[in-house]
Amino acid sequence: MTKQSDHRHFLGIDVGTGSARAGVFDRSGRLLASDSAPVALWREAGDVVEQSSEDIWRAVCRSVRGAVAQAGIAPGSIAGIGFDATCSLVVLGEGGAPLPVGPSGDPARNVIVWMDHRAADQARRINQTGERVLDYVGGTISPEMETPKLLWLAENMPDTFSRAWQFMDLTDFLTWRATGSLSRSICTVTCKWTYLGHENRWDDQFFRKVGLGVLADERFRRIGTEIVPGGTRLVSGLTAEAAADLGLATATPVAAGLIDAHAGGVGTVGARGTAGTVLTRMAYVFGTSACTMTTTPDPSFVPGVWGPYYSAMVPGLWLNEGGQSAAGAAIEQLLQMHPHSAHAMRAASQTQQTLADWLAAETEARGGAAMIPQLIGELHVVPEFLGNRAPFADPDARALIAGLDMRSDLESLLALYLAGLCGLGCGARQIVRAQRDKGIAVDTIVVSGGAAKSRLVRQVLADMTGLTVAASASPEAVLLGSAMLGSVASGDHADLGDAMQAMSVLGDVRRPQAALAGWADRRFAAFEALQKVGRAIRG
Repeated sequence: MTKQSDHRHFLGIDVGTGSARAGVFDRSGRLLASDSAPVALWREAGDVVEQSSEDIWRAVCRSVRGAVAQAGIAPGSIAGIGFDATCSLVVLGEGGAPLPVGPSGDPARNVIVWMDHRAADQARRINQTGERVLDYVGGTISPEMETPKLLWLAENMPDTFSRAWQFMDLTDFLTWRATGSLSRSICTVTCKWTYLGHENRWDDQFFRKVGLGVLADERFRRIGTEIVPGGTRLVSGLTAEAAADLGLATATPVAAGLIDAHAGGVGTVGARGTAGTVLTRMAYVFGTSACTMTTTPDPSFVPGVWGPYYSAMVPGLWLNEGGQSAAGAAIEQLLQMHPHSAHAMRAASQTQQTLADWLAAETEARGGAAMIPQLIGELHVVPEFLGNRAPFADPDARALIAGLDMRSDLESLLALYLAGLCGLGCGARQIVRAQRDKGIAVDTIVVSGGAAKSRLVRQVLADMTGLTVAASASPEAVLLGSAMLGSVASGDHADLGDAMQAMSVLGDVRRPQAALAGWADRRFAAFEALQKVGRAIRG
């Protein structure tokens, strides 16, 4: 007999840097269908990167309607909705009207994207205060976080700053747009806004010291006065207006959301499987950037690694968050620099593959990961185009390449691609080492995100870190993590721990190739030597 719960479905919605995606899942975590829609991105001089919250909402609606239609289910069967998004800053005026945030003066462009580094100077000045709050961001705040961006707005666009009704993380904007609730997720405000989640408070002294005392004077009404855990059911669910936009039923339960990488962590670290446990797994969410997340029962302070954040991902546990500001974007940048990339791109398009996937297939045809030392030769890459997020918290770091020759053929393009992957693996190894030095034991990396779907990428990560690398059995682990939030908000699962066990399971497992261990050690030493040279040159 079919149970009524078998007809209940959950919607996970993910807004990344370039697109909005939606996935429909059943109660066991099986993906029924997904769809996506592009999101516009504007870049200007001065590290300015902006988006439009209205454009993002339209993309969300298109992806949701597409996913539900492809799943072939009744919209009324969606029992819960979860959102995740990049940690970008949304600025809204009275009534939710968008306000301009940059030199263009265009109010439609009201989102300062996470990768926007215009606030680098503000971040440096905040770090010079030495305030206690900084202990909970690895000792050094990043220009990717929201407090430096708020200070930039206050100093450079005071009219926008004073007129703003609400400043929101993108995830919280989406849940507000869906429900009308101004509740903020503890994930967003703790990880990116300096909220002290373990003490349930903002630090007045910190905001006054850095030049944002007006927010403290207002009792933080513009950045969040009601902070709730991810998965919390918000007010009365979808408003009639949002339901009409999305093509769903009014009052459908909506959960407080998560940052996109943290949704990927929820979708993987608690999965059923024999490789590691929730306390020994490091989530590695590999997309445009890469985020690493480890959970501990007690706080661990790791210089250069963000956190520790209480209950920011898994309720009741502390989170340490590292990562690489450019990961998938770094590989794309590397490949675009090569003379053979246009020709290779045409070949990839004929097989409907991305260039990176096509190059991975070319590597497999030449013997796969076991042949990488021969395919790379003496080429080395430190792919830090957007600085080093962790463990050095150095936004001024830049990419370095050593060992170039005069070749411009496919083989040299392949070598550049593989050297870039190895460089990302070396960066992950540094993060693991920094955490291990502070007592955080990691034995398994659980990967998710678009780039991590490649078996070759997973094997390179295993070889360069010396750790087991496991993939989620779900093809869309980030969307799954958000769908889990919806399942908790609906009451179908009691809490996130219950949802993780019920809806996620590990799939492919890769272990380091013993024959390459010595080679990987030598390459890691070369990676660190190049980083040191780069710092010396800048110094």
